[in-house]
Amino acid sequence: MAEAGNRETISTDVLIVGAGPAGLSAAIRLKQRNPDLSVTVVEKSAEIGGHILSGAVMDPAGLDALLPDWRNKGAPVGPSVTADTYHYLTEKGDIAVPHALVPPQMQTPGAVIVSLGRLVQWLGEEASGLGVDIFPMTAAVDVLRSGDGPVRGVITGDLGRDREGNPKPGFAEGIALEAKYTLIAEGARGSLAKAIIGEFALGKEPQKYGLGIKEVWEIPAEKHHAGQVDHYLGFPLDNGTAGGGFVYHAEDRKLYVGLVTYLDYEDPTLSPFDEFQRFKLHPSIARILEGGTRVSYGARAVTAGGWQSVPSLAFPGGGLIGCAAGFMNAPRLKAIHNAILSGIGAADAVGEAIAAGRQHDLVADFADRIFATGIERELKAVANAKPLWSRLGTVAGSLAIGADLWVASIFGRSPLKLTKHGAPDYTRLRRRKDVPGRTYARPDGRLSFDRASSVFLANIAHDEDQPIHLRLADPSVPVRENLPKYGEPAPLYCPAGVYEIAKEDGQPVFRIHAANCVHCKTCDIKDPAQNITWVPPEGGSGPNYSGM
Repeated sequence: MAEAGNRETISTDVLIVGAGPAGLSAAIRLKQRNPDLSVTVVEKSAEIGGHILSGAVMDPAGLDALLPDWRNKGAPVGPSVTADTYHYLTEKGDIAVPHALVPPQMQTPGAVIVSLGRLVQWLGEEASGLGVDIFPMTAAVDVLRSGDGPVRGVITGDLGRDREGNPKPGFAEGIALEAKYTLIAEGARGSLAKAIIGEFALGKEPQKYGLGIKEVWEIPAEKHHAGQVDHYLGFPLDNGTAGGGFVYHAEDRKLYVGLVTYLDYEDPTLSPFDEFQRFKLHPSIARILEGGTRVSYGARAVTAGGWQSVPSLAFPGGGLIGCAAGFMNAPRLKAIHNAILSGIGAADAVGEAIAAGRQHDLVADFADRIFATGIERELKAVANAKPLWSRLGTVAGSLAIGADLWVASIFGRSPLKLTKHGAPDYTRLRRRKDVPGRTYARPDGRLSFDRASSVFLANIAHDEDQPIHLRLADPSVPVRENLPKYGEPAPLYCPAGVYEIAKEDGQPVFRIHAANCVHCKTCDIKDPAQNITWVPPEGGSGPNYSGM
């Protein structure tokens, strides 16, 4: 956290970091109710939606609250869900769970399949039409703050530094953006949110995370059933590794296929990327993909801690919204509606504070306004799901979760006390010597692929000659500590081929290929030494997802 110094300073009423569903919804709501306020949104991607990735089956409750006429306005939303089936996969088998056994808390009547990237592009247009200033290619790299004072805005990143940090021709220093209130909407494990939660001691239970890997396929018309949704437990993940797959039939013969692997897994030789390749080879998935063409690839960390892990939301000068706060409903695998609702609640809270002549203070009812949108009720209802899954494994955990949710549905409350998560994800890895180790088959290039060809489809743009945005607190730790203890898991947990253990003069060396980074943040979360810190690279750098 830093002061502006001699930087150029620009002032606005409300500053929002992140042009995702939470940030843009907050901006829209502010201008709907306070048209004279100046509202500014900064976004690190080159285009709005370029860094956005989600499954995504959306509960429309958020959009209904924000823009009730979104359907008439032409929101780019895909087909309504016609069937939502849960499956348990064995290595070759597929057991469909009868719909009648699925607890009501895991059902989403009226859900629609969306490309979240396209949806936020549309939300950006709606926000701009209301007078919101949106600045893509603008990475917020630090919090603007004087000493122990309140947050007063952010500092944006420099443009045009070389790998060693020296200015290149055309160099432009970042500016200070000052605001009466600052809303942090960076998504899961955002760098500013991480700093603010630590600085203001906002954390409660450790946040839990998953790594979501997704591909978009175009499949033959005879195999495509627009609106069909399938969720999968079991294969390829073992009983002790939480997570699951999904296959969503979107519009225009598009198929969204993906796997979420929760990052509290214990085996350091597990590779979420390679488990995803195995998932696609299961007979139930392979027969859908056969004859299709893979058109997009991406990966992103998602929050999974639920109600226990939601931090205190307000800090002096602003607050946390969306997945920066962790509003994912893990059993439903739904977060978009809660992100939108949190933006609405936050906008109402800070809008009223400004109308009362206030600024830079702690908005006492900030969290209450957000939780009153329905987020608290929803997350509390499924609060025991992730702890049960983590402690009991997939089979017993799923049965326990189902029983807990059904009892709560029938009697109005869970019989279980609110369960804690305990340790953060990075502490869960076992030593390499204590696991047998996993090996993965070479990809066939038809249904399964390698990292290099996958990253190519993410349309990544990083200038090779820019400062590395994956920072090691101690460059010797990967080889000195992680390698002998864990086999250095970074090359395996990274879904983009960023990290490598190579040999130089017969000795192992740790290499970082930062230009491959898809900004998933997994390394920042899972590194057992907590030696890697992800920071935003130069504005505009990173993936440029299409249709994700």
